[in-house]
Amino acid sequence: MARKPNYQFERMERDRQKAIKTAEKASAKREQRDRDRAEANPAGAGDPAADDT
Repeated sequence: MARKPNYQFERMERDRQKAIKTAEKASAKREQRDRDRAEANPAGAGDPAADDT
């Protein structure tokens, strides 16, 4: 006998997996952007967080 479908749970699981994947992609893009910025500007010029004054 087949199981009774639980559409709400299955939808929540798909949405949860999609959110995880989206967050991982965003994190990877953020890290890549930070690496690219660091390579383009190794002295930190123009970066307000790098200024000591």
